[in-house]
Amino acid sequence: MKITDGKVQWAGIKAGSKNISAIELIRYLQKVDSGSGDYVRERQTWQQDYTVDMLLSVVD
Repeated sequence: MKITDGKVQWAGIKAGSKNISAIELIRYLQKVDSGSGDYVRERQTWQQDYTVDMLLSVVD
């Protein structure tokens, strides 16, 4: 049976959280999970069809 990366990560978080404080766990996760890809380019791709009027109509 293959264990997904998410399950491995969750098991590590559960095990680690028993030995360190919540603040230390957050700091650790920020260091090891920096993400991947080009966020700016991806954001521009999925936001290209939005207009100011469309966004304002959702907020109102």
